[in-house]
Formats: sequence, C-alpha cells, structure tokens
Amino acid sequence: MIENREIKSTVFADLFCDDEKDGIRNFLSLYNAIHGTSLKLEETIIKPKRINQAIYKTFYNDISMIINGKLIVLIEHQSTLNSNMPLRFLEYYVHLLYGIVPHEARYKEDLYKIPTPEFYVFYNGQRTAPQNNVMKLSEAFIEKQDYPMCELIVNFLNIASPCDEKLPILKNCDILKQYCEFMDIVFSHRARMKDNPTSEETQNCYELAIHESISRGILSDYLTRKASEVINMFIGEYDYDTDMRVKSQEAEERGHREGEISSKIASAKNLLKMNLLTLEQIAQAVDLPLEEILKIQKTIKIPS
Repeated sequence: MIENREIKSTVFADLFCDDEKDGIRNFLSLYNAIHGTSLKLEETIIKPKRINQAIYKTFYNDISMIINGKLIVLIEHQSTLNSNMPLRFLEYYVHLLYGIVPHEARYKEDLYKIPTPEFYVFYNGQRTAPQNNVMKLSEAFIEKQDYPMCELIVNFLNIASPCDEKLPILKNCDILKQYCEFMDIVFSHRARMKDNPTSEETQNCYELAIHESISRGILSDYLTRKASEVINMFIGEYDYDTDMRVKSQEAEERGHREGEISSKIASAKNLLKMNLLTLEQIAQAVDLPLEEILKIQKTIKIPS
C-alpha cells in the first residue's frame, strides 16, 4: 500500500501543483497569499521539484516548488496531526538537494548557493489544533541547546473550520478557501457512511460530494474536469491511511505478543535455575511447549 502513496497525488497536491491546467497558477495564488505579494504567472519562473523516486522510494512530499531559482517552498497537507513534521521536512529538503546540487560542487573552495527553503503544513483535520503555530526541529532534541546548532522551522496553519473565518490566508487565496469548502462537504458525506463501506458505497459518497460542490460553484471547473481522478485520489488516500492504521495495530499486537513470550522465557529460565520443578511442570507453569523449555535449558547453566 505504501507504493500507492508514492505514485498517486492527493487532491491538495494535484490542485496546487500537479494539475496540468491550473496547478502552477493555483500554487502562485497560494504563495502570494502566504507572502502578501502579487507575483504574476508570466513574470515568475516556477518549477516543481520531486524527490527521485528511482533512488529514494520511501520519500514522498506533497508540494515542492523552486521560485525564480532562489526559493524552494515545501508544503504538506494533513488531516491528522503529526509532531514530527520538522524531521520529515529535513529529510525532504536534504533529498531534494541531492537532485539540485552537483556532486562536485560540495568540494569546491567557493561557496555554492542553494535555494532558500520555506516549510509549511496546512491542516484541515477534525481534531482541535492551534490556528497557526511554529514547529521546530530542536524541540525533538534529546539534549536541549540554548542556541541549536541545527534548526528547521515549520509554519503550521490550521485551515479547518471554524478557523477559516479568522485565517488571513483564506481571505487572500480564493482557491484555498474553495478547497476547504469542498473538504467540508467531503467530510460531511463521509460521516454519513456506515463502518466498513463497500467499494460502491465509498465511490457513491465521493460522487455525491463532488456533485454537491459543483452545484454550489465550489471548484466547479476542476471537479468537472477531474471527477474520476479525484475519486481515485480519495480512495487511494483512504486505503493508505487504513493500511497505516492496520500496520500500526499489527505492530502493537506483535510487540505485545513478543513481550509476553519474553516474560515467559525469563520465568522459565528462573525456574530452571532454581532446579525445583521438572521440565514438564515448568512448561505448564509458564505456558510454553516442553520443546521450548528444552531449548531454553540448553542456553543456561543449571546449578548442580
């Protein structure tokens, strides 16, 4: 399932980057809203940058753009909170630099200039979160420093309701405001779905959300052009999130089982060293097969 995340865009990334018709235009609108600028598309050189998936298959970020060759903006959209975003952005930036900086430039005497980075997280999940926040890599350091020798700052912006009326960026970027309105409609339709919906029910949910949005003039051109693709993106995101939850639950259960087994083995070793019970009695006491007790016996020195 992780591979799906690498090759499929999200609706946010497609709308503000990958869409062949308006992606770059929408990104510039978002950039202008962030910076309070009025750059024009015909006067600005914007180049999407991707981490080389042929080399770094586990790295994928939503949006990374180089603007006029001077600034690289990395944006992540999330519907779940994640305190490790500074660390993730550090990984993204470093791996992007591998594709930007020539190998030999790192060893030259003269200073090689690199694009100045900016990092943003746009959050529209259901949990309560600050309207805007600053996340720092140094907050994760085990040993705190008064003046961190390595720092990375992420600007966190909560674009979910009810913050939308207060956040200036939504007033200055209409396409982002429409995206938030569209996602509110999607969340509303998702909430009506029963647990473990069928594929047909899931698809119908997104079709209804898209139809409602178009009828209300929300992202109407984009959704009219790309309805099927948008549905596939949502299903891909849902499958990925579900897969991650399942993997997390499995890892937790596996850790619990391994902890129980480790505890049983430790108890068996103690009983063997005490040399008070038969092997059969020890096996019964710790709830392990007799064959396992025999293996454990070979690993320890039994007092005579």
